[in-house]
Amino acid sequence: MLVKALGAGCVSVVFCVVVIAAVVTTVIVYQQPLPALGSGSSAGAGSTPSPQAREDIPPELLVLYQDAARDCPGLDWSVLAAIGKIETDHSRSPLPGVRSGENSAGAGGLMQFLEPTFEGVVARHRLPAGGASPPSRYNPSDAIHAAAHYLCDSGAPADLRAAIFAYNHADWYVDQVLDQAARYRATTGSGGGDCRSIAAKSPAVAQAISFACGQLGQPYVWGGNGPEVNGGWDCSGLTQAAYRASGITLPRTTYDQIHTGPRIPENQLAPGDLVFYGTTDNNVHHVGLFLGGGRMVHAPDVGQPVQVSDYRWRGDDYYAATRPAAIPPAAQSDFRASP
Repeated sequence: MLVKALGAGCVSVVFCVVVIAAVVTTVIVYQQPLPALGSGSSAGAGSTPSPQAREDIPPELLVLYQDAARDCPGLDWSVLAAIGKIETDHSRSPLPGVRSGENSAGAGGLMQFLEPTFEGVVARHRLPAGGASPPSRYNPSDAIHAAAHYLCDSGAPADLRAAIFAYNHADWYVDQVLDQAARYRATTGSGGGDCRSIAAKSPAVAQAISFACGQLGQPYVWGGNGPEVNGGWDCSGLTQAAYRASGITLPRTTYDQIHTGPRIPENQLAPGDLVFYGTTDNNVHHVGLFLGGGRMVHAPDVGQPVQVSDYRWRGDDYYAATRPAAIPPAAQSDFRASP
């Protein structure tokens, strides 16, 4: 169960966790320079399923999504899985047309194909063994492989938005598919995602992560600026102090930190990036410091000390990420070091 409570721009994310000791043995690994920022929506082929994907997708369907993506070289399996999720909740939806019959638009099956569209795909592409004979849009293997071929015929992966739009002619649908696909991909960034082996792109990032990891186990305190100041940390107090230790000045609150530094596409997250949760720039309520491996160090809420957690979880409201390490020094001059 997730419980949220607003406080100094931070929200509680209540997990069952094992609190990690504040004293850890750390190995810092410096890596290659940060890649250039881009706006591409799709991940590379064969991305790793995120914890949310493994929890949400039936194992037999996850295998099919991954296998069928090979029908369209460069298409990531997460796009197929996202379509399956949005169309029928991976066949769990009780609505008409999922296991038999059709919905009001004439669509049927796991991937909600119109019969003429499905027949057209089957006529152009031979589906692999393991499905129905003849192929059926109600057979999961046939439906998923047909969806991969249809997306490829429609321009994927080169123009993924256009391909998804061809699948369902609505911009909101394209956005939902891409968002869900991102949730299903584990963003490994670089590094193991813990405080024992810090993977950093620069000494400044290594110092920021090292500082934050040194606070593991410290109490959450609303508006907290550290144990020496007022007994603990809140989320944005921790991230501000971590980067202050590395020589980079950030504003104090999540509401200001979200506006600081370049935005980073989720599929380009790297250790040291800040990950934010909320609905708009003016409604962010939590921030964590990304470690890599799909993990972050953060100060969640009262009763939840500074800890390492998955940065994505079922029902989260992940919003955006920024890269403080890319802020020019001149742009930091107006930020105050304390609230």
